Amino acid sequence: MTDLSVRELPLFPLPDVVLFPQEVLPLHIFESRYRIMLKTVLEADSRFGVVRINPNNKKIADIGCCAQIIRHQSTEDGRSNIVTVGQQRFQILEITRQAPFLSGLVSWIDDDQIENHDELKQLSESVLLALKDVVSLTAKLTDSERSLPDDLPEMPRELSFWIASHLGGQVAEEQQYLLEMKNTTNRLLREYEMLDHTRRQLAARTVLKETLNNADKPNS
Repeated sequence: MTDLSVRELPLFPLPDVVLFPQEVLPLHIFESRYRIMLKTVLEADSRFGVVRINPNNKKIADIGCCAQIIRHQSTEDGRSNIVTVGQQRFQILEITRQAPFLSGLVSWIDDDQIENHDELKQLSESVLLALKDVVSLTAKLTDSERSLPDDLPEMPRELSFWIASHLGGQVAEEQQYLLEMKNTTNRLLREYEMLDHTRRQLAARTVLKETLNNADKPNS
């Protein structure tokens, strides 16, 4: 009997890029080996694995995310522009091929079963509030208009993936850590810690900015 949870998957290592489920990732394919990979993938089920490669030690992560090609456009010189969307996460069990492109035997992974839905919902709401505060304070501090998308995921697991994918700055290691987590509650708790820390920093900077602005105003 075939194990449907295990399959061979072409792998695309990307420096400090971490793909999450349901997130869109556009890619420009120009290297010959990845042109061959793309042709192979398009002739199959249009899926391949995106894995983070550490640019410092060139180590490939054990856990990545399957990418589904939803748009493909070729140029006259053989390069391609594709748009992918993240699907299931996977763990690499074994590298099965190095050339002409990397392939591996992978097993699909998912978060653990949710035991307390009410607690998770409350946590999700706290995380969302912290996220909204960070966006609002950032807009106030930078005198710019910022807002969250209207289609922000409502389910806790999907929300945790969205937040992880949209962390700002050089955070690939943190994103990889969040991708590898198999517990939605722990992922949201980690994100709450980061968002709450950022919220406190932004609030302090906003108070300082307002204080300085008021000090610069002439007395009436």
